[in-house]
Amino acid sequence: MYTLGKVIIAGAGPGDPSLITIGAVEALKEADVVLYDRLVNPELLAYAPQAEHIYVGKRSKHTPFNEQNRIGRLMIAHARRGKTVVRLKGGDPFIFGRGSEECLELREAGIEFELISGVSSCSGVPGSLGIPLTHRGKAANFAVFTGHAAGGTLFGIDWELAARVDTAVFLMGVRHLREIITNLIAFGRNPETPVAIIERGTMPEEKVYQGRLDNIVEKAAKAKPPAIIVVGEVVGVGEAIGKLGNYDEAQLQSPFSRTRPEGQKPITRRYVVNA
Repeated sequence: MYTLGKVIIAGAGPGDPSLITIGAVEALKEADVVLYDRLVNPELLAYAPQAEHIYVGKRSKHTPFNEQNRIGRLMIAHARRGKTVVRLKGGDPFIFGRGSEECLELREAGIEFELISGVSSCSGVPGSLGIPLTHRGKAANFAVFTGHAAGGTLFGIDWELAARVDTAVFLMGVRHLREIITNLIAFGRNPETPVAIIERGTMPEEKVYQGRLDNIVEKAAKAKPPAIIVVGEVVGVGEAIGKLGNYDEAQLQSPFSRTRPEGQKPITRRYVVNA
């Protein structure tokens, strides 16, 4: 009797291999096929040497509009062949990761699926630098916005909320930085509000650009995606904690390096700060 396989939709975390969950690692170890995104650290594929690795990363300006349809077809086709498919997505699949869309597609096709949440870049990346999203007396709330909606626009952002919330985090927004800053100020955000832009957060190439709303566009002129924008007084808390700055690389090695696949070197971060 022919048996259908299954799909495991799993979060890979923001980049540093130590930030993947144990559940996702176990899923990779049992995978027959791994479909992985552009923002997934390829080092994580070492957990699945037995599997077929298929890159399905999308780039906004260089990806056919139907690439998401292709991903769905691949998941379903391999599962119908009896394979265990791990759909490995950067960060958390359910925070601007289209994980829910893929679940609905699998349900419609009658394919069994499992879900494994991941460490979202919206909290994991600032947190790795000591920037809290909330801090007593500074920030009692936060909101996360996409800085790159469908069609490459900023359509749908509640700018009144973004200007009012204590901490505003924008994912995938560096290409629209000037527009984001302009709207925040126009809707009442103090131009002197601290801002941090974190490029390739938790990775060896990590760069951090610091400033205020009224000067961050110039200070971060060289910032490239993927990057996270954090707006709020919590950026100053990160400075006080002391993780924002240039440090001896030997002191910044991940304390979780023992959890990496055998032979992998621990991540060492390099910070470039525009204060």
